[in-house]
Amino acid sequence: MERIRDSTKNTREASSSLDAKTDAGWTRTSLLLIGLLAFGGLPSPSVAATAEAISRVIGYYPAWGIYGRSFEIADLPGDKLTHINYAFANLVGGQCVLGDPWADVERHLPGDPWSGPGSDAPYFGNFRQLDLLQEQHPGLQTLISVGGWTWSGNFSDAALTPTSRAQFATSCADFMETYGFDGIDIDWEYPGGGGLSSNTSRPEDTENFTLLLQALRSELDARGTANGRQYLLTIAAPGGADKIAKIEVEQIHPLLDFINVMTYDFNGSWSSVSNFNAPLFPSPDDPTSVPGANADAAIQNYLARGVPSDKLVMGVPFYGRGVQGVANVNGGLFQSFTGTPMGTWDDATTGATGMFDYSDIAENYLNQPGIDVYRDSDSGVPWLHKPSNGLFLSYDDPASLVLKKQYILTNGLGGVMIWEMSSDLEDQLLDALITPTPAVPALGPRALIILVTLLVIAAPRVDRKTTTSSH
Repeated sequence: MERIRDSTKNTREASSSLDAKTDAGWTRTSLLLIGLLAFGGLPSPSVAATAEAISRVIGYYPAWGIYGRSFEIADLPGDKLTHINYAFANLVGGQCVLGDPWADVERHLPGDPWSGPGSDAPYFGNFRQLDLLQEQHPGLQTLISVGGWTWSGNFSDAALTPTSRAQFATSCADFMETYGFDGIDIDWEYPGGGGLSSNTSRPEDTENFTLLLQALRSELDARGTANGRQYLLTIAAPGGADKIAKIEVEQIHPLLDFINVMTYDFNGSWSSVSNFNAPLFPSPDDPTSVPGANADAAIQNYLARGVPSDKLVMGVPFYGRGVQGVANVNGGLFQSFTGTPMGTWDDATTGATGMFDYSDIAENYLNQPGIDVYRDSDSGVPWLHKPSNGLFLSYDDPASLVLKKQYILTNGLGGVMIWEMSSDLEDQLLDALITPTPAVPALGPRALIILVTLLVIAAPRVDRKTTTSSH
């Protein structure tokens, strides 16, 4: 309790400039109670009774996790997830095909039979491991994700005609049934353009995307009726307002079980200044003022276009994005930069992406001499800056994910989606999302920001309004 009291004093000082903009009816006392409840400071019997948890916890597993990352399907915490999206199946010749046959179905692991496909086991590799994981956790569901950033180039052709759409739907449903998945997740990045420059795109992608989903829904419903079960159909949906505008949101949401909104990658090495990867709210100091470039704006965009809140799943990144050559001004935030640093898994082949796993950030950058760590009290996320080489890195940590979890609960959203599971450190981020927290009255944006300031006492971070250095 002493630590909570001391931190609360600091929070009152840090948030005094925000009081005038805090939602009406919220007092410092009520905010303090929320903070105490969140950390178990008030042992009331009503706390457990009102505890809330996110309804869907969807984790992407990358097929390439078995290589340099040494992250196996067996490493997934099946007891903490509701769904696993396997990334990815490819789209070739208008049909769903294995993305990495050796990783997906050919690789033998300890305990696998050696008699071969069609005998003791129909397939091996990651897909067999998914089956075994589901045997341990019967409530866990799996979906095959089709496409992704790299393999979205052929979607436009597959969606072009009734014949091509029917072929695609049939092949994906066959794939799903052959390999024991519970549904299909379409990750087209993006209808109408905005993905890789090599992708085929057409203006009619907007309408054809809807028709493609209709073909998939019809095929899955027919097979579900024949098999006495329901198959899931979901999408990975864009967060940027310009890309959302190219989707017939009002027409597609009735076809889908839920929509995973990619509320990250709002900024990166392509941006004009160092900026936040996945801000929850906008920062008034952001000089770029890109419309809708934050998670709240994206979610509210979908809600305004008629998507039921319980169908919207908010995406969170288990990685950060960095740039380099950033001057030591404003802690490195909203500054020009000279290049992109080598990320966690970058090498001469991939080039510099500036993407850093949270595990890498936590182990090698946080609490290190010469690296300053900050938290933005407007956008609700942290960042770090290393003045000696100008590294700027925006990321999410347990405290920022507690804030995003509260946003999901407050807005009645349908869950959280994680990209991706290999990047966590001993489930630190996942646990921040799934640990039930006491139910609190509906919070407006400003009240939520002050709430996370209270919660941040669990981690060594500082608020941008009261910047300190970790030198």
